[in-house]
Amino acid sequence: MSPKEFHSSLGTDHRAVIRRPDNHLGALKAEKSDSNEMTTRRLAAILAADVAGFSALMELDEEGTFARIGNLRREVIELRLAEHQGRLIKTTGDGFLIEFASPIAALRCALAIQANLSTDPDALRLRIGLNLGDVIIEESGDVYGEGVNVAARLEGLAEPGGILISDKIHREVEGKVEATFEDRGEQLVKNIARPVHIYAVHVADSQSATAAAFPDPAKPLALPDKPSIAVLPFRNMSGDPEQEYFADGMVEDIITALSRVRSFFVIARNSSFIYKGKAVDIKQVGRELGVRYVLEGSVRKSAQRIRITGQLIDAQTGAHIWADRFEGGIEDIFDLQDRITEQVAGALQPSIRIAEIERSRRKRPQDLSAYDYAMRAMPHVWALEKEESSKAIELLDKAMAIDPKYPLALSLAGWCHAQRSVYNWAEDIAESQALALKLAERAAELSGDDPLILAVLGAVHTFVRNHGTARVLLERALALDPNAAWAWSRLGWLENYSDRPERALENFERALRLSPLDPMNFNNYVGMGSAHEVAQDYDKAATFYRRALEERPHAMWIYRNLASSLSGAGRMEEAKKAYVEMTRSYPGLTASKFKQAMVFSAPVLDRMVDNLRKLGLPD
Repeated sequence: MSPKEFHSSLGTDHRAVIRRPDNHLGALKAEKSDSNEMTTRRLAAILAADVAGFSALMELDEEGTFARIGNLRREVIELRLAEHQGRLIKTTGDGFLIEFASPIAALRCALAIQANLSTDPDALRLRIGLNLGDVIIEESGDVYGEGVNVAARLEGLAEPGGILISDKIHREVEGKVEATFEDRGEQLVKNIARPVHIYAVHVADSQSATAAAFPDPAKPLALPDKPSIAVLPFRNMSGDPEQEYFADGMVEDIITALSRVRSFFVIARNSSFIYKGKAVDIKQVGRELGVRYVLEGSVRKSAQRIRITGQLIDAQTGAHIWADRFEGGIEDIFDLQDRITEQVAGALQPSIRIAEIERSRRKRPQDLSAYDYAMRAMPHVWALEKEESSKAIELLDKAMAIDPKYPLALSLAGWCHAQRSVYNWAEDIAESQALALKLAERAAELSGDDPLILAVLGAVHTFVRNHGTARVLLERALALDPNAAWAWSRLGWLENYSDRPERALENFERALRLSPLDPMNFNNYVGMGSAHEVAQDYDKAATFYRRALEERPHAMWIYRNLASSLSGAGRMEEAKKAYVEMTRSYPGLTASKFKQAMVFSAPVLDRMVDNLRKLGLPD
């Protein structure tokens, strides 16, 4: 029998059969009823496996690949199934579908198969997915149902040589199989309505070194201890060679822009451009370049318009983290290139930060490093709420206990203590200011070329009224990374404190444009409200303060500004309600404490205090 005849005799590929929409079960029952064929349901552990790179292997050597798959079945699959009481349901050219009565037996069999293959550098590489679920068993022995569908989806997400299991399998095998499990969180998979909680399986240290080496014949590069990214050449979808140069130039600019973010590890152009013109497997790119994230995109020209699309992908899981589209006129092609570069680089920073936060949350407590604690602290740091800031300080203290010289933890802790001073959370404002300055300066001593660390130090100097020093630091941060949205935001606040509201508005608008989905954007709206308050346009100020509160209702410190502006606008009924909300969070606030925390110019502070005195603020 020829290879082509073999494929025909197998019928439909099992991945096409089992990946039907969820509503196919009713149709199956009807079909069986018409034919009087018996069906049975039972709980089963399903193993789905396929050969990585099968199509390419067949294209290169159809006869040889056919023979190798036959050997794989006879010499590895069937032998391991006999050891672990598995039932081979079907083979499908490049794949195997197997049933087990026990999840433990299923995982042990999967580990044994991968261990066998890892010892032979010339062996085929399998991707394996395991799921436990209710299945329909036909009289013929074939299997259908969501229990099978999920296993097949996990197989498709697995790396060559890897094993992915569902949460149902994990609950049954944890502590009973010599393996470790990496929690990859919930992921949406095709044709499955609910997210599937996925775990990657790694061989335990107690097993042999050869059995542990199953991802690839070539050992993957170790990931850096910071977010790592490769920007692939963008595809030219227009067929116009001129757009090829435009696309390449834009990718180079994006690489340069991301390289300015000191907390990122960015692959150089020469390495990422080896994939130009090639169909790539993102997971393989991640392994070959040693990065966690990959940015890919395309360029399309239509008439006098150019459209750019980009998407950021987690190279380990294949999950999409961020995607966007940008358009502009061909007459402004270089301006368009600069604008897209700016927006992509600005948007990627919070997107990657959010992804890193989620990844740190999935790690077990005993595995946490100083970096992980800093990532866990991030959402609490940027919430700008009293209780959240306290949680951030607890986590950052743990990071600094592991590594007392970790600049990011020192800097973020300094920013949290600065918040305690400017938002009237500290009894001793001067003490909080001093501690904030000490921590931020220590971070800058250790990492003086990091834009975020310089921006934090600039913000802290703003709060102790060293406006000249603050401006130098913030402008230096922006010289290193012109796309740092938070540095533009802090420069906007500095302009507010320096009675330059028009410049402040420009900076806040730029921060919003650079990072339109940033969780910190509510503070830009507060800043824009503050700019209007400095300019004594109190109605507009109140509008922006309310917008900020809609996005962050627990940031109660905003009511200090809202009550003052409503009072200044003569909207006394609304002002009294805002003042009541303010006093609930600040029962002991006085005019002197307010002035000590706020760092506006004396005339602005006097106006704000006068407006609050009309509502009952004591001296």
